[in-house]
Amino acid sequence: MRFTYVTLFPQLVEGYFQDSILKRALQSALFSYDFCDPRDYAANKHNKVDDTAAGGGAGMVMMPQPLYDALSRFDNATIIFPTPVGKPFTQNDAKRLAKKKHIVFVSGRYEGIDERVVERFADELFSIGDYVLTGGELPSLVMSDAIARNIDGVLGNRDSLLTESFETSLLEAPSFTKPAIYDGLTTPSEFLKGNHNKITALKFALSTAKTQYFRPGQLIQHNKRTTYEK
Repeated sequence: MRFTYVTLFPQLVEGYFQDSILKRALQSALFSYDFCDPRDYAANKHNKVDDTAAGGGAGMVMMPQPLYDALSRFDNATIIFPTPVGKPFTQNDAKRLAKKKHIVFVSGRYEGIDERVVERFADELFSIGDYVLTGGELPSLVMSDAIARNIDGVLGNRDSLLTESFETSLLEAPSFTKPAIYDGLTTPSEFLKGNHNKITALKFALSTAKTQYFRPGQLIQHNKRTTYEK
């Protein structure tokens, strides 16, 4: 897997890969990343990449020429534009995209990107939430992190993927570790007794309760699906 970040600020992205799981995955050549700066493709002497918005309005818009020339060099890549108007990015998208060989993330800045660039090059548009950020670098990192975790070998124990939130229609059960009592709060006793059937049943109950509290609509859909499957 190769990630390419089309961005005016590569330093905002690069630091994320310098530690922990993703650093080890890079060192093991499980994926790679590189950058493409639209300024390098600007056809003007000042390397200008933005202009005023047609029709008026506050702020500047990334103009088409530098991005057209930059994105035209990518063959057989999946080009993704992070945008608040895109469809919500989900775990299923992360798993699906982890099978791709090359993903290009295009990070907008200012008041956005000339829509003609999106129409010409976008394979997928994704949103990571109903809010507006300064640029597309953070959404690109969020998505690439989620995707990378689903590449074979990136996680030390692939079985850990099976129990995470959004792998099923229920949220992941709460996690606990040692000591059994801390600050007057206890780890559920069943977790300490080694009876795996009871542990599984308790985790399911806690998972259901957590989903009921944080995502009640999701639990309703889970119950409907379970009833239908029966």
